[in-house]
Amino acid sequence: MEATSRPTDRSKALERWYSPRMQQNITLVRWGHAGVPVLALPTAGGDAEEIERHKLVDALGELIDAGHVRLYSCDSVAGRAMMHEDGDVAYRCWLLNQFQQAVAHEVVPAIRGDSGHQQAVVTGSSVGAFNSVALLARFPHLFRLAIAMSGTFEIERFIGGYADDLYYCSPRRFLPGLEGPSLERLRDRFVLLASGTGAWENIEESWQMADVLGAKGIPNRVDDWGPGYEHEWPTWWAMLPQYLRELLDLR
Repeated sequence: MEATSRPTDRSKALERWYSPRMQQNITLVRWGHAGVPVLALPTAGGDAEEIERHKLVDALGELIDAGHVRLYSCDSVAGRAMMHEDGDVAYRCWLLNQFQQAVAHEVVPAIRGDSGHQQAVVTGSSVGAFNSVALLARFPHLFRLAIAMSGTFEIERFIGGYADDLYYCSPRRFLPGLEGPSLERLRDRFVLLASGTGAWENIEESWQMADVLGAKGIPNRVDDWGPGYEHEWPTWWAMLPQYLRELLDLR
């Protein structure tokens, strides 16, 4: 990856390429110099630097500076199409499927090449939470755990409807029928579903996702942060550092 600032403990690097799967460009950004790779997926229409502008990188500063985590983020290409209502419903469903494929087959190999680690943590907020659970469920060999904050798992309302591609990228749809080696591997993973109950939060979506996971024997936990936590960045500033310390056993 190409460094865009002088090397420091929180050095930033950026890589951009044309994704043949999505048939458009995607950007991957990294902050940090060492540690467990953490892929933070943007909210619905966010780009790879959204988490920096909204100070989530700062909230993780101690973990990054100490070399505990190396933080990555990529553009929310499919989310941007949802927000802008690009194409028709079938196109938006296709693009969401292709976005998840691109993360698995393009973004993750780039992270591995940069970090040397075999498995990353995947996390995100809102639609990013949806994608984090979907990626872990679809590709459990690539990710060790998912931290889904303020999850929005009824993705159809953002896409505007349903087409066949959505089955493959929505865990609420494909998990009930999942069997075999992929399910067995997934049962060795963990999904953390955290949500407040303040403004614009809907913790029921997290509980519903937990029911789907639990029915297949996939370890998960729902944390209710209460009415003081809204569907906003300060909530995620509080959540993510705490969960990374807990789940990665960082002191």
